[in-house]
Amino acid sequence: LCAPVRLDASAATWPIAHADAIVCINMIHISPWSATQGLFAGAARVLPAGALLYLYGPYRFAGEFTAASNAEFDRSLRARDAAWGVRDVDDLVACAEAQGFTLRETIAMPANNHSLLFRAQAA
Repeated sequence: LCAPVRLDASAATWPIAHADAIVCINMIHISPWSATQGLFAGAARVLPAGALLYLYGPYRFAGEFTAASNAEFDRSLRARDAAWGVRDVDDLVACAEAQGFTLRETIAMPANNHSLLFRAQAA
């Protein structure tokens, strides 16, 4: 494993040209949607076909929160910044597919979080 790389996910260029996998933990909900769009676009630039893009955090499924605590967390996030919030997996999948990724697995995790495993498709 390499050391974590500090980057602006929404930037048009990243400080790396290639990665074997990308791990993104607890960013999607505490950043504007443009950061998520940038994450998928950047990952599409640096990941080879078949590579893993791993996302972890709280998500909604088909518009529904997985727990009342996640709904309260979403309200708290949006009160701090209207651009933040618990994202819906359907929106993430649409964003991912637009950049050539497929959601391969969803894994329930402790504290009402989930792991989302996306794979880069061949160009």
